[in-house]
Amino acid sequence: MGNHLPEFRAAARRIDRRQFVTRTGAAAVLAFAAHLPTAGAASARRLNPADITKNPFTLGVASGDPLPDTALLWTRLAPEPYAADSGLPAERVEVEWEVAHDERFTQVVKSGTATAHPEFHHSVRVEVPGLTSDRVYHYRFRAGTWISPAGRTRTAPAAGSAPSRLRFATLSCQAYYHGYFTAYRHLAAEDLDVVVHLGDYLYEYAVAADGGSRKYTDRELPAHYNKETLTLEDYRLRYGLYKSDPDLMAAHAAHPFVVTWDDHETENNYADATPENDVPPEEFLLRRAAAYRAYWENQPLRAPQQPNGPDMRLYRRLTFGRLAQFDILDTRQYRSNQVQGANWQVPGAESKDPKRTMTGATQERWLIDGWKSSAATWNLLAQQVTFSQRRDRPGSGFKLSMDAWDGYTASRGRVLNGAKTAGIDNLMVLTGDVHVGYGFDLKADFDDPKSRIVGTEIATTSVSSGMDGAEKPSNWSNLTSANPHMRYYNGRRGYTTFALTPDRATVTFNTLTAVTKPGSALTRAASFVTEAGKPGLNPA
Repeated sequence: MGNHLPEFRAAARRIDRRQFVTRTGAAAVLAFAAHLPTAGAASARRLNPADITKNPFTLGVASGDPLPDTALLWTRLAPEPYAADSGLPAERVEVEWEVAHDERFTQVVKSGTATAHPEFHHSVRVEVPGLTSDRVYHYRFRAGTWISPAGRTRTAPAAGSAPSRLRFATLSCQAYYHGYFTAYRHLAAEDLDVVVHLGDYLYEYAVAADGGSRKYTDRELPAHYNKETLTLEDYRLRYGLYKSDPDLMAAHAAHPFVVTWDDHETENNYADATPENDVPPEEFLLRRAAAYRAYWENQPLRAPQQPNGPDMRLYRRLTFGRLAQFDILDTRQYRSNQVQGANWQVPGAESKDPKRTMTGATQERWLIDGWKSSAATWNLLAQQVTFSQRRDRPGSGFKLSMDAWDGYTASRGRVLNGAKTAGIDNLMVLTGDVHVGYGFDLKADFDDPKSRIVGTEIATTSVSSGMDGAEKPSNWSNLTSANPHMRYYNGRRGYTTFALTPDRATVTFNTLTAVTKPGSALTRAASFVTEAGKPGLNPA
């Protein structure tokens, strides 16, 4: 299969439906994913915004990837978010936008218009230049007589500046059918500069009419949600469902987001062009093209992240003066396939093969080169799966997760050696995926408990995936005793907040009692401090 992957990728970028069906015999619904026109390629007609009779801003607004002088703003017109066409004809719509210093918009500093193209599902993204660094701005959109909710964003500090503090949060894994997004309601009220979403923004699995664990009694979801996502239409509809959640909308309106994906935005446990199940790679790449296209349409991402068929450059770097550098990784699109299956296995020689990679060679080189030129006090590696060694039990015969970095130990070693060579003193790995909160000391040699500490890893728990969870999951004793570098483990839902200063990083794990019913209170479950130049987690 590997020798033909470049051909399959190229075909997924350009092949039309009839050709695909003829060549592979695949279902027409999968072939539809290949028909991904660029803006303006399908429709030259314009819809008069005054003819929009229903509120088109049902998915709210968002901002993302803050730069010192630029804000990236997003919305999508969807009068009927649960409909395949979102309630709009396949025509262009001109959308007005404005940015102000104040929330009442009496001091507008920038304004203009942008086109919502039907080819991009009427999504809108605006890069607003000429803004002041390290400043709060308010923004909104208008289409005809309809005005969007107002959003709040913040530009990054100027390059070379010395911010005294950076406040951010991490979260991940929000299965709609496992519960309410209450964590987002609390997150919207936090005093933050930016939010980092570490993947599994949506799940490809079916959502029942009652919303699964939400157990709706006052509404019924359309039947087309009760199936796994495969086509572009499927993924677009799923984003319409997720992004219409009021708590999620509130958090996006309150803070700029930095996003990266994990596997469920496409398919569980996929690795590069290898799907979870026995599906031909050409079929899977078409599914991946559809998933990537819908992801870009529905996230506050800049133009360089626009996908090209089944390929999308998601890894990127953001800096916040000389205080912090965020390196945003993609550990799905370029990785070697999992060995011994993607589950927990007794590690063998294959998982240690130096040829195996979690990031791909190009991304790995980009990461390490970026560290060599970093002037930041704190270097934050935002990525998806558990980085630290995680034995499932003490003693011999332990198992490791082959989907995490434990299944790619040589790749992990190269990253840690790259940080050492670059002179990175304050490395912090930010992790999602696992539906629990972990705090780890990163070790130079995880097999030697006396090995020096070279950084920290903070795994944030899920927003809802796994339903309510437990403070101490059933494997709590085994994991904490088998991994002495594990300083914290909690299985409740929630998110994690960080406060960085030039001297220290304070990490707070925030948890909810329940997500299967709305309105749970927030608990500050635990706080830890790591001092600059002295890696390792200590209770605050």
